Amino acid sequence: MTAPATPPLLRQPAFLALLLARVVSVLGNGFARVALAFAVLGLPGTGPGTLSLVLACQALPQLAFVLFGGVLADRMARARVMMSADVVGAGAYAALAALVLADRAPVPALCALAVVAGSATALFAPAMEGIVPLLVERDRLQRANGLLRMATNTSLVLGLALSGVTVALVGAGWALALNAASFVVSAALTALLPTNSRTAKRRSGWAELREGWREFAGRQWLWAVVCQFTVVVAALNAFLGVLGPLVAEERHGGARAWSLLVAAQALGTVAGAGLAARLRVRRPVLVAVLATFPYALPLLLLGTATPLWVTACAMFVSGVTGDVFAVLWSTTIQQRVPEAALSRVASYDLFGSLAFAPLGLLCAGPLAQLTGTSGALVGCGAAIVLATSAALLAPQVRALTTLPTAPGPGPATGVPLRPSAPATEASPPPTETAT
Repeated sequence: MTAPATPPLLRQPAFLALLLARVVSVLGNGFARVALAFAVLGLPGTGPGTLSLVLACQALPQLAFVLFGGVLADRMARARVMMSADVVGAGAYAALAALVLADRAPVPALCALAVVAGSATALFAPAMEGIVPLLVERDRLQRANGLLRMATNTSLVLGLALSGVTVALVGAGWALALNAASFVVSAALTALLPTNSRTAKRRSGWAELREGWREFAGRQWLWAVVCQFTVVVAALNAFLGVLGPLVAEERHGGARAWSLLVAAQALGTVAGAGLAARLRVRRPVLVAVLATFPYALPLLLLGTATPLWVTACAMFVSGVTGDVFAVLWSTTIQQRVPEAALSRVASYDLFGSLAFAPLGLLCAGPLAQLTGTSGALVGCGAAIVLATSAALLAPQVRALTTLPTAPGPGPATGVPLRPSAPATEASPPPTETAT
């Protein structure tokens, strides 16, 4: 007797609820990116320094608390962690909106609420990385990740496109309120996800962190690529945050040219996620690392006075290949790392990749003054190429192959759980070997 076929992903209630929750939340975040900046800059006596302070207060907790978020998500039901983070985020942005609408927004209060919002993100991200394998079978993880990326990228593009109009029509305060409402909707949808409650082991958080570190450090392909992205993310932060807008102002007429380049990359991410959902490769980590080389192309082109339309094409390509990397990378981690440690490993991935991101922003301006904007761009592009080439030296990066799939129907509830893996995969040795 043949097993009944599992329904398409978009007909599985749990996956659809997760997809809709992410679409709504990311749409709200698109509003928040613009609204928060204009809300701060619109206050009396504020300027770029105040905006930098508030954004730093939002970014630093994401780095400081992400490892704690990984431990929490592996201890508790991940859906509950995500829902709680959404509720905290909703409260933070609702308070920000209230302060801005009341024209009483002292900078210390803005900074404190930015810390709360950033902390909520630190709790949410590792749980989100670990929940997908609980909802879909292993052989459909890549398609699920691709659908999630395509939907959220489209939602972010739409949010960014509408945010400026919304701020202009109703003001930054109401735009922040819309973001708070999006967190409430996301929390309600996340509440529909299965909790898959855990029998928590009575161990200290430090012991669980050490266990997660062993899972992370025992996989050469994993830490090699995270080390690569420590450099790549720092260089991209310098480019997107400082150097790109500077060179657009110097050579291409300012904000309109920079908007064209950013829009081209955003459209590329939507196309890349659709491609990655269907891509079938034998060596996913090798293909993922190779797909990061195009990140350097726009930096090198802008640094060598190439026509703007050529750089826009390069930005589109980098968006496509960037999402190919993201989908293949997430899928490989979800398939190769034991489910019980998945969020902790994801938190080490996020922590390592973002470790030098603030440094990229801090060094970009002085580097541009020292070498010129073109020299700084070429230097950052070269750093991406060198870091990616170094990652390819790791044998597991080149040799790791796709695991054989083991499709099967989900449980009677209609919410498929990750199928049991072979014993060698469920309990990997301290140092994973390339297959």
